[in-house]
Amino acid sequence: MSPARKMSNKLENKRKSKKGKSQEMSTNLKYLSLGILVFQTTSLVLTMRYSRTLKEEGPRYLSSTAVVIAELLKILACVLLVYKDSKCNLRTLNRVLHDEILNKPMETLKLAIPSGIYTLQNNLLYVALSNLDAATYQVTYQLKILTTALFSVSMLSKKLGVYQWLSLVILMTGVAFVQWPSDSQATPAKEHSAGSQFVGLIAVLIACFSSGFAGVYFEKILKETKQSVWIRNIQLGFFGSIFGLMGVYIYDGEQLSKNGFFQGYNKLTWVVVVLQALGGLVIAAVIKYADNILKGFATSLSIILSTLISYFWLQDFVPTSVFFLGAILVIAATFLYGYDPKPAGNPIKA
Repeated sequence: MSPARKMSNKLENKRKSKKGKSQEMSTNLKYLSLGILVFQTTSLVLTMRYSRTLKEEGPRYLSSTAVVIAELLKILACVLLVYKDSKCNLRTLNRVLHDEILNKPMETLKLAIPSGIYTLQNNLLYVALSNLDAATYQVTYQLKILTTALFSVSMLSKKLGVYQWLSLVILMTGVAFVQWPSDSQATPAKEHSAGSQFVGLIAVLIACFSSGFAGVYFEKILKETKQSVWIRNIQLGFFGSIFGLMGVYIYDGEQLSKNGFFQGYNKLTWVVVVLQALGGLVIAAVIKYADNILKGFATSLSIILSTLISYFWLQDFVPTSVFFLGAILVIAATFLYGYDPKPAGNPIKA
């Protein structure tokens, strides 16, 4: 074999080796991001529920202040990610932030609408988990798939396939079963709830609509511009902090003046705040490295874990056969919505 041929074979083997390593790393990142999503989603729901029902001496922490702190932490995390993308150069970071945010005020202002809606949604989640057990909340909150789909069709002219429309019907049926009244709802465990199930349900439904609209609006903005998702999250966090502070002083101003901004904060509260701040970043990683089917698997696993832990640890939930049927339908709908058959069928447009 000639030297040139040997050299060519060596280069080809190196390319194959690099390609194999790249694919392996991509697979590892995919499952790592999904694992983190399952952990973050399950942990946030359970710790938030526990923190809102735990009886302690003194005032309870204000959920409105927790939302503001989470937004500030999200901004900090995104700035660090932009700093990393800027090759850890402070001058480059300063220039990027100045050029992409300060020098483009109209582009930045576009994020005020979804940011305000996200702030409302984050506050509603605290209300929902103060009134619903973690399992019921997790399953019902999957209605955001329906609202996101409907807003995608109306705002982005997105076309949904037959499987996706079928999944939305199954989803609504499953959530209806989960919310079906039963004798078990009168158990003593419900006494630990901070309010009524009706209030929790209304809070979840409004959060689903706000999540769907804000998510689609944000997606539309991302498609129209070339700014990185981290820059966009900094802009979202900036407006979110402003709207959040307005909410703190409008709704909790009296309590704030009496006991301070960080009243009732403990280690568990800070865990909730950090988990909420990480939520958007984890979803961004999943969108980048994973697909809809694997994301559906992560969501389903999170629902199952929340149900088990809510029953065995928090002891505020007694599952019924109707609940299990509804949960199975919701999990099936989640998978079906992300299913993309190879032979492309005729899409249906609403």
